[in-house]
Amino acid sequence: MKKSTKGGEFIISETSYQDVFIPEEFDEEQLMIQKTCEDFLAAEVTPNLERIDKQEEGLMESLMDKAGELGLLAVSIPEEYGGFGKNFNTSMLVTDAIGAGHSFAVALSAHTGIGTLPILYYGDKEQKDKYIPKLASGEWKASYCLTEPNAGSDANSGKTKAVLNAEGTHYIINGQKMWITNGGFADIFIVFAKIDDDKNLSAFIVEKGFGGITMNPEEHKMGIKGSSTRQVFFNDCPVPKENLLSERENGFKIAVNILNIGRIKLGAAAIGSSRKVLDHAINYSNERVQFGLNISKFGAIRYKLAEMATRNFAVESAAYRAGQNIDDAYDALVAGGMDIGKAKLKSTEQFAVECAIIKVWGSEVLDYITDEGVQIYGGMGFSADAPMDRAYRDSRINRIFEGTNEINRLLIVDMLLKRALKGELDLMTPATAVAGELMSIPEFGDEDDSLFAAEKKALKNLKKAGLMIAGSAVQKLMMSLSKEQEVLMNIADIIGSVYVAESVILRVEKLVSMRGEEACAGQLDMMRIYVQEAVDKTYMAGKEALNSFAEGDELNMMLMGLRRFTKVAAFNIKDARQRVAKQLIEANKYCF
Repeated sequence: MKKSTKGGEFIISETSYQDVFIPEEFDEEQLMIQKTCEDFLAAEVTPNLERIDKQEEGLMESLMDKAGELGLLAVSIPEEYGGFGKNFNTSMLVTDAIGAGHSFAVALSAHTGIGTLPILYYGDKEQKDKYIPKLASGEWKASYCLTEPNAGSDANSGKTKAVLNAEGTHYIINGQKMWITNGGFADIFIVFAKIDDDKNLSAFIVEKGFGGITMNPEEHKMGIKGSSTRQVFFNDCPVPKENLLSERENGFKIAVNILNIGRIKLGAAAIGSSRKVLDHAINYSNERVQFGLNISKFGAIRYKLAEMATRNFAVESAAYRAGQNIDDAYDALVAGGMDIGKAKLKSTEQFAVECAIIKVWGSEVLDYITDEGVQIYGGMGFSADAPMDRAYRDSRINRIFEGTNEINRLLIVDMLLKRALKGELDLMTPATAVAGELMSIPEFGDEDDSLFAAEKKALKNLKKAGLMIAGSAVQKLMMSLSKEQEVLMNIADIIGSVYVAESVILRVEKLVSMRGEEACAGQLDMMRIYVQEAVDKTYMAGKEALNSFAEGDELNMMLMGLRRFTKVAAFNIKDARQRVAKQLIEANKYCF
C-alpha cells in the first residue's frame, strides 16, 4: 500500500515522486477502458454533435442507453450492483476521456456523479438494491435537484419544503428547482428540501412516476446546448418516507461531499476537452498558410501551442495525483476497519482542498485553451462551421458548475484554516518558522546543480511565501479575514499554484526515473515553464495581498521576504516553448 497523505498537507511537507501516481502508469485494462470511451465518442457522439445540440427528441437518451450497454455508466459501481468496481482514478480516466464529448459529457457526468453517487454512498441497503443496478445499466437516468432561484452558492438557504402526511407514509414535497441537468429525461431526481422548519436540508430519492412533478421548457443556453436543462416544480409530490436519503437534516452534508467528487471530476473532464481543442489547434496551424508558410512556423503561434500544452499537462499531473491520493486514503481507511461506503466519502472529503484546486485550475485552463484555439483559427475561429465555436461556448459553464470558481477559491483557504484549527494540519509551526526566517540572513553555499534542484528550491520557497502571507493575514485580520475575499482569493491562487507546480515536478521526476532524461526532454521543458510561471503568479498575488492588509515597516519586511521567496534561476522560456511546440507540430497532435 502506498503512503497515505493528508489532504492539504502538501503546503507544509515534501512529497516523494515515488508516492504519487502519474497518468503514464495506467495499466493495460485501464487504457482499454479509455479506448472504449474514445471509440464511443468517435462513433456515436462526434458525428451527431449538431443533432445533439438541437436536442433531437430521444437522441441523448439513446446515447446514454448505448453508453450503459458498454458499461460506461458502471465503471465505479460495485460488482454486487452490476458494476465493474474500479477505483476512483479509473473513474477519473473515464471522465477525462468522455470530456471531449461536449453536451454528452455533461449528461453522462451528471448521471454517474451527482445523480447516482448520493444513493450509492448514502443510501441504505434497500435503496441501493432498488436503484443502483438500474442506474448502472442506464435503464434509469438520474439528475440532481439542489439549486433554486434564490439559493445558488448558498445552497442551504433553499425554500423547497417536505412535510410528512397525516398517515405518516409519505413526505409531500413542494418547491422549485432550476438549472437541473438531465431534467427533461430523468427517471430519478435527488431532491434537497427542508422538512418542516428544519435549519438544514434533507435529501430524497424521487421517482418521476411519483407524480406532482412538472417542468418548464428546455433552457436556452450559451453553450452545452444539447444537455437537457430544466426548471423542475414539485407540487404536492408524494415521496414514500423510506425514500428519505440518509438522516433528516443530513442533506447539506450530502450535497457538500458529493460536490467534492463533482469538482475533481469536472477538472478531469476539462483536461479531456482541452486535449481535443489543442489537437484541433495543432492540426489547423499545420494546414493554414499565410505569407507562404504554415502558421505553425511562426513564433507567436508556437508560443500559444506550447503554453496550451504546458498548462494542460500540469493540471493533468495534479488531477491524477489527487485521484490516487483518494484511492490510497480509501484503502487505508478500509484496512483500518471502516465501512466501505463511509471510507469512500471520507477519502474524498479528506482531499476536498485538492478537489477544489483541480476544479478551478482545470476549468480556467480549458477556458484559456479554447480562447487561444479561437485565436489560432483566426477568422475561421469565429465561424460557427469550425470546431472552436462549440468548444468556446461549451467551456464557459465550467467556471460556474459545481460551485463558482470564486466560491471554490474561498473554500480552499477556509478548509485549510479549519483543519489547522482542529489540529489536523499543523500550519502554525512552519508559518512561525518562516516568520523567523525573515529576520535572518539568507544562507549561501554551494549550489545544487542536479536535474530537479532549481525547481524544488523554487517550490520550497513558494510554500514559504504562501505560509508567510496566510499566517500574516490570519494574525492581522483575525475574525474579519472571512470578509476579505480579495485577500483570500490571492492566497488561494498561491496555494493552488504550489499544488499544481509540485504535481508537475513530481510527475516529470517520476517519468525521468522510468524513461530517462533524454526521452523526457519535452516534459522537462514544460515543467520548467510552469514553475517559472507559478513563481511569477505567486509574486503578483502575494504583493497584492500584502499591500491590502499590511503597512509600514511590517509591509516592507514582508515584501522583501516575498521577493526572496520568489527568486528563481534564470531560464530561457522562449526557447523551451519553441522546443515543446516543435514536438506538438511534428506529431500533429497533443503528444505528451
